[in-house]
Amino acid sequence: MSSKWRHEYKYFSPERLLQVLQQRTACVLQKDPHVGEKGFYHIRSIYFDDIYNTCYEENLSGTDPREKFRIRIYNNSDKRISLELKQRKMGKCLKTSSPVSKERLLALTEFDFQNEILRPTEEDSFIYKKFYSQILYRGLKPVNIVCYDRVPYIYRTGNVRITFDRNIRSGRDFSRFFDNDLPARPILPKGTNLIEVKFDELLPDYIFELLQTGELSQTSFSKYFLCRKYGMKQTL
Repeated sequence: MSSKWRHEYKYFSPERLLQVLQQRTACVLQKDPHVGEKGFYHIRSIYFDDIYNTCYEENLSGTDPREKFRIRIYNNSDKRISLELKQRKMGKCLKTSSPVSKERLLALTEFDFQNEILRPTEEDSFIYKKFYSQILYRGLKPVNIVCYDRVPYIYRTGNVRITFDRNIRSGRDFSRFFDNDLPARPILPKGTNLIEVKFDELLPDYIFELLQTGELSQTSFSKYFLCRKYGMKQTL
């Protein structure tokens, strides 16, 4: 599945401010129906990098264009497992995704790269074939788990999506990827969360205005980078 190139802005926010902005947003935008009864969903992703930490270094230096692969699940469930290629170019992002089987994911988390189940077939998507080729030629491997709780709001005009992400944590125990009690540590100061604003060509003025407080701190770093940076510090 492929989407359009989109604008994407990220902001650090203290919890008190995030609550205010979430209340404002709820008055204008519709909550994503996928959140269910809890009002949020839990996202968990395995990110991949090569032996030179290329994805990490490119994010650090602001390389343009750049890309990275991840495998994502929701609410710790194996019912929907997605391989995603996230690309950034000239300030815009493109996410392309394709389903991946649990058997392939387990082979990857066990670092069993010679397992025949990973070999692409004619029916596999282009994104999976590209992913597998980079395993072979770049030594791509799992390097980090990123997990957090997300409250998403959507606005159809302009394909606007505003998300409030709490409890951003980092882990490396890939064998427990589906476990509810996955070992993971917070990577931001206590009470600090992340707001993301995504849209296609245009962000309506009144949506832009409801987010104005003068207190948000914009960042160009991805959750992957922040979690990987934290993990690297822990191993020094």
